[in-house]
Amino acid sequence: MEGVVIVHNNKKLTAIDGETLMDMRIKPISFCIDSLLPQGVSLLCGAPKIGKSWLVLDWCVRIAKGEEVWNFKTMKGTTLYLCLEDNLSRIQQRLNEITDEVPNNVFFATSSCSLSDGLAEQIESFVAEHKDTVLVVIDTFQMIRSKNKDTTYANDYQEIEELKRLADKLKISLLLVHHLRKQGDNDPLNKISGTTGISGAVDTTFILDKSKRSQNNATMICTGRDIEYRELELNFSKDNHMWNLVSDSVESPEILLPEEMNSLIEFMKQKIVFKGTNSEFAEEFNSFCCKEISAKALKQMMNKWRYELESNDIYFSSYRSNGKRFVNVHYLPDSDSSALNDGNIIGAKTCVSFGTCDPDEPYQPTRVDLCDYFAEYEKIPDCK
Repeated sequence: MEGVVIVHNNKKLTAIDGETLMDMRIKPISFCIDSLLPQGVSLLCGAPKIGKSWLVLDWCVRIAKGEEVWNFKTMKGTTLYLCLEDNLSRIQQRLNEITDEVPNNVFFATSSCSLSDGLAEQIESFVAEHKDTVLVVIDTFQMIRSKNKDTTYANDYQEIEELKRLADKLKISLLLVHHLRKQGDNDPLNKISGTTGISGAVDTTFILDKSKRSQNNATMICTGRDIEYRELELNFSKDNHMWNLVSDSVESPEILLPEEMNSLIEFMKQKIVFKGTNSEFAEEFNSFCCKEISAKALKQMMNKWRYELESNDIYFSSYRSNGKRFVNVHYLPDSDSSALNDGNIIGAKTCVSFGTCDPDEPYQPTRVDLCDYFAEYEKIPDCK
């Protein structure tokens, strides 16, 4: 039709099949506080004056030192606390209350731009200067929000999404301090000030509320996409102004490999190298440890515990040929797993200089099969 311009959308949807996804080596979620505060955007909500600022100040100092938060390990790194409702004098006084040693990698700012005026650029600039930054706290969320009067779900969600993109880009934990409604509600998430767009967009939510068990305590409800739901019973000490852990609804022992994976490690220490189908591997493994685990269940466990297996010098790669699923498993105690770089892992069918491969034939592994993994790093002497 004359005068009409037809615009075609040529953008192709990027999709991946489930089998390929399950065999990918994807780095697990990083945690600023193990099992509690993951990378991404988190929300800490509580009533005014309940002690939220004391809590995040303590977290900032402990994480900068690499000290545990209660019984949770932390990822040591630079922390930035945007204490936008305080002044430096009050922060100094509070630091004197909670610690006698303040590290030089915890930073404070009492003013910043808003989201619409350049806050993201300010945080990006700080992280560029302090590349080991792991945590940025914004106290409070309300202080950096747009000044418009749009209180809709869409606006709340959009503001959190902007912060989430920033946290994901910088690979940091971004913790927002926020308030609860005065009205009570049986669902703790409904107590959060604002629409459900806020709680729906964040990765993790912490609700610090007066305890039902003790007048002097508080219960912190922890929920999110990457953490297990738990309720922490906390007590605020008036002596040192710190929150102490009283009880945890979830026991938090060190993550241990299941018995089957420990048996697999012992099996491969004897076997050294395995080549064959998933079913053949399961058959040999079951014979070794006197178990009856299906090939599917065993492979699922290997995928789930891949990084832990690698930390025990067990590496594997998977592929399909002629309708069958194959797995190459190696025990390499002299390898350097730090050379593995996500996004640079090459599939098991990749041809390398020490031999040839036929895509229609099962790959014939030797010790240098891990050249597939270390292709560009020359960490194994044979990979020349």
